[in-house]
Amino acid sequence: MVLTRPKLPLELREVADPRPATGQVLLRVLACGVCRTDLHLADGELTASLPVIPGHQIVGEVLEGPPELGARAGVPWLAWTCGECRFCTSGRENLCPRARFTGRDIDGGFAELAVADARYCFPLPERYPAAQAAPLLCAGLIGARALRLTGDPERLGLYGFGASAHIVSQVAAAQGRRVFAFTRPGDADGQRFARGLGAEWAGDSGETPPEELDAAIIFAPVGELVPIALRAVAPGGTVVCAGIHMSDIPPLRYADLWQERTLRSVANLTRQDGRDFLAMAPRVPVRTEVTTYSLEKANRALEDLRAGRFRGAGVLMIGAAPG
Repeated sequence: MVLTRPKLPLELREVADPRPATGQVLLRVLACGVCRTDLHLADGELTASLPVIPGHQIVGEVLEGPPELGARAGVPWLAWTCGECRFCTSGRENLCPRARFTGRDIDGGFAELAVADARYCFPLPERYPAAQAAPLLCAGLIGARALRLTGDPERLGLYGFGASAHIVSQVAAAQGRRVFAFTRPGDADGQRFARGLGAEWAGDSGETPPEELDAAIIFAPVGELVPIALRAVAPGGTVVCAGIHMSDIPPLRYADLWQERTLRSVANLTRQDGRDFLAMAPRVPVRTEVTTYSLEKANRALEDLRAGRFRGAGVLMIGAAPG
């Protein structure tokens, strides 16, 4: 499925089989998660090297590659970094100005075959079938990085209860944190879903939680939530914006930021983030809830994501049976 121009549906095409270069791995794609970043690329809210095959939560069978990857490998959003800039040499490769990203700068996993730099791929925990493993590779990784950047909150708010939040809520609850979930207004089913995954309270995104929060993560790409979240956190609290794209943040009152509240963003991931989270997920254990689609239904999956029609994550099943 190829993105040829922004705001046009992806096109189902026959393309030449990719061939791995030195240092790359060739994968038969089993499953690929559908991420809101894919939607931002399709809508033209993020730039891409077009035409491109989207998809950056790839679970694949290794056809050619180093033996240490095992029989299956996961391919995340971060595809390549220079290794030389001040960010790469200080453990911040997620900020590399020359970084390349899967499904944006190079072809991704909305296809039967994919190639990737073996250094940026991950062995996958055996306990997760392909469909359940796919959301770990972005929703899980970015969510876990955002959670780490909140510090050590006792009371954590999650704004937007989609793919990332449904994973983070499980991790936070396992760590003994109290989770407060905020959904689209009137989404009673989503609020029940959140409570079933460890949230002690769930309500509409505009509601005031029953207690002040120590930190909040905003997963929904809605700038209007920033001042709402700042007003919900206690003095000294942190609000983390976890999306790669967000609508404009409205003017802030200084009173909402005062008393040493912090507002920050999360950008991409590092390979260490991936190693840490994929080692932790089976211990929690993280359970991913997925809705599966065939490859040719990628446009429907994107529209369902836009409309919030499924719980958890959407996953394209390509070389593996749904499960």
